[in-house]
Amino acid sequence: VQLQAFGGGLVQPGDSLKLSCAGSGRSIINYHMGWFRRAPGKERDLVAAIRRAGSATYYADSAKGRFTISRSNARNTVWLQMNNLEPGDTAVYYCAASTSVAWTDPTTFGSWGQGTQVTVSS
Repeated sequence: VQLQAFGGGLVQPGDSLKLSCAGSGRSIINYHMGWFRRAPGKERDLVAAIRRAGSATYYADSAKGRFTISRSNARNTVWLQMNNLEPGDTAVYYCAASTSVAWTDPTTFGSWGQGTQVTVSS
């Protein structure tokens, strides 16, 4: 599956932003999906993940209570709703797919597409 993330931009602290990840080539119904981010000078981290049927979700501590991951297999799309954004959320955001039973293990994800830049600044 090919993945493309979009929807990033420049926002102010406290603002909201909704990222989208569009799949092509194959249906994402076969994949657990995740959102990752890479901040300047840092490793790429898993932010949120969702199981194939959307039956369970995972959030990094930094995302809990502020971010919501969702998916529509019919639309071959995954979203990340980000609320109350902070400067520390500034990063390039990527979506990725996993077929592993260890669906919250970042190392099981692949099919990296081009990311989308999110900048939170006043």
